[in-house]
Amino acid sequence: MNYKHILTLLLALIVSTAAGARAKSSQMQKIYMFGMAASFTDTIVHFTQIQEVEDAWIDKKKNFLLGRQEYSYQLRDYLASQLAMPQRTCIVIYEEKLKKAEKRRAKLIELYNSPTKNGKRNDVRYIKTEDFRFHGVDMGNAAEEETQNQEGQKDKKKQSRKGGKE
Repeated sequence: MNYKHILTLLLALIVSTAAGARAKSSQMQKIYMFGMAASFTDTIVHFTQIQEVEDAWIDKKKNFLLGRQEYSYQLRDYLASQLAMPQRTCIVIYEEKLKKAEKRRAKLIELYNSPTKNGKRNDVRYIKTEDFRFHGVDMGNAAEEETQNQEGQKDKKKQSRKGGKE
């Protein structure tokens, strides 16, 4: 065997190992998630109950929920269609442990229940699990693509900070 064959085999081994590591960085697991929705045009703030989502995709390397945009769209669509409250800004927050999710939710609720500087309060409303439920988002092949997109966006930010020069 000559050096070209050995180098080709080594290169193939390195590429396959790197691809395997990337695939393992995203995995499906159980999480605890809740959503929050607000609007810039009124003081109504909605909170969902904490829900167990069995088949959520997490990028373990960055502790990042994949498909988070689709989860927030589920809440936004529910508010628009069922409660006639379109154009809400929705976020989802997750934790791997129920206690941590409970603490984060309680902290946010306390923040929004507190009076503002001008003495006004937000109208905090709660959405029952019977009324709205998050559904798992199929991230099968998309999990790896989303991880790659995140890395590409970071590279673009680094380049823009350097003024596009390397």
